Amino acid sequence: MHLTSLILTQFKNYEFQRLTLSPRLNCFVGANGAGKTNLLEAVYYLCMGKSYNSSPDQYAVRHGDDGSRLEGLFGFDEEASSEKDRIVIKIQKRKRKIIERNGTAYERLTEHVGRYPVVIIVPDDSRLVLEGSEIRRRLLDNSLSQTDPVYLSHLVAYNKLLANRNALLKELDGRQDPSGLLDIYDQQMATPVAYLLEKRQAFIGPFTELLTEAYAAISGERESVAITYKSQLHDTPWLDLMAERREKDRILQRTTAGIHRDDLVFTQDGHPLRRVASQGQLKSFVLSLKLAQYRLLERGTRRPPILLLDDIFDKLDRDRVRQLLELVLSSAFGQVFITDTDPERVTALIDGKDATDWKRFLVADGKIEQE
Repeated sequence: MHLTSLILTQFKNYEFQRLTLSPRLNCFVGANGAGKTNLLEAVYYLCMGKSYNSSPDQYAVRHGDDGSRLEGLFGFDEEASSEKDRIVIKIQKRKRKIIERNGTAYERLTEHVGRYPVVIIVPDDSRLVLEGSEIRRRLLDNSLSQTDPVYLSHLVAYNKLLANRNALLKELDGRQDPSGLLDIYDQQMATPVAYLLEKRQAFIGPFTELLTEAYAAISGERESVAITYKSQLHDTPWLDLMAERREKDRILQRTTAGIHRDDLVFTQDGHPLRRVASQGQLKSFVLSLKLAQYRLLERGTRRPPILLLDDIFDKLDRDRVRQLLELVLSSAFGQVFITDTDPERVTALIDGKDATDWKRFLVADGKIEQE
């Protein structure tokens, strides 16, 4: 699977741009702020129907305009048919986003997610190790949602019920609940909680194996890395947990326990990774997480995901960049998009490769030219 063409209209800093893409390697070169990352975000939008950093859709609209439009044409390498999928995303301020596949609008985003698997590696991915649990749950949910539409449906249902429960707690303002609605919400949340917990538990073993393989390939280090899934529900069933936390929830006016508090614990040789890893080990681990995600999505969807690499040269040392690129530019990976600020560095990267395998685009002030 690969993206054969991309059209941006009033998206981010682009008024209008049409690109014909390589099925293997696409390099976007330009100064900081030129709009390279916006191109990767456009690709991610087409694959997932939303921004990779969960920013509101209104921020995708070019400044001064009322709406934006993305269009992409996906081809499928594994299929003998020459048919392609045309995806169109229409974003208008203060209106519902519309996502169309071959001229027909989806009723729900869950119908789209996972059809075009994608993995993105960005400069601040170290946050996966160094910051709070929310960003790690996002990695977990992103991976499972792209391979299991039922998981995504249960996740959406849980989050809606959680929002309703929290709204009721705020409305009660510390008082008891005479209506019994809290009990109803807790019972309704039990089914999605059970499914999410089961799938997250099953995720960790295969993901850890893939992580270990990727880490060894990138770093060459001998230390052992591992992941542990941490959940309050390992020790206490859902309804019991809610009953135990009811008084605390009432006082704090929010749901203090549940599947939305789960976390991934990263270790190196049995110790917390954030405390013992060097800068190089940390960078290798984060890259390995994303490459493990790539392999897991490939296995789950039976399609090679699109891989987006944003400014990796400026955040990694030369050896790690070389090892990473040797991996992703091998035949074992599908379509790759890379951004960089240095044209000569990209030239060295693609030197000697067949011209049919890559394309390089110069990006400046919202304009793109193919070399």
